Amino acid sequence: MIQQIQKKSLRTSTFLSRLYVKNMITPLQVIKVLNEHKVSFVLVGLHGLSGWMREPRATQDVDVVVAARHVKKAVAVLLDAFTNLEAVDLPVVTRLKLRGTDDVLIDVMKPLQQPHKEVFKNSVAVTEKGQTYRIPTVEMALALKFAPMVSLHRADKDKYQDAHDFILLVENNLELDSGKLAELGDLVYPGGSKEILELVRKARAGEKLII
Repeated sequence: MIQQIQKKSLRTSTFLSRLYVKNMITPLQVIKVLNEHKVSFVLVGLHGLSGWMREPRATQDVDVVVAARHVKKAVAVLLDAFTNLEAVDLPVVTRLKLRGTDDVLIDVMKPLQQPHKEVFKNSVAVTEKGQTYRIPTVEMALALKFAPMVSLHRADKDKYQDAHDFILLVENNLELDSGKLAELGDLVYPGGSKEILELVRKARAGEKLII
């Protein structure tokens, strides 16, 4: 059951991240603040997807997609809770970084682009230590990896990491909804359904993904 796997994965990714991230803010700390202020969000990034991947690892930041109406509120309450952070507002994300450094500890992502616009409709709830939060469904997790893999603005080194994660998602989740995947693929770009389904097929067959 994904809820139990996600709980274990979140604990592991948090533990591993603590080993090397100075002044780390944990996912549960972020979740608690957002829940206390009734902010609608979905936990994404490594912490949100590692349960589906079955391979938790260290990461520097906590990524959340926040409902458009709550973005300003989310930023305000997180800055109030973590006074060592400062905000850098960008078109699709507000980055909360350690004051006086370039170390980003929280990304508050705005649901302005696809597939992020649909993440709230494609999520499942998990409860950990009394805190309930949402993570993407496995199909949405694949779409969130597919989008940067085909982006013209993504560095190749990052695309290879996305491809690695995409393969893990496919290998560790035998039951995928092809119809939903196609729908989400077309949201990334018109005709994306064919490419995302072909990438899934290749990953299943152990073929090299060309990105």
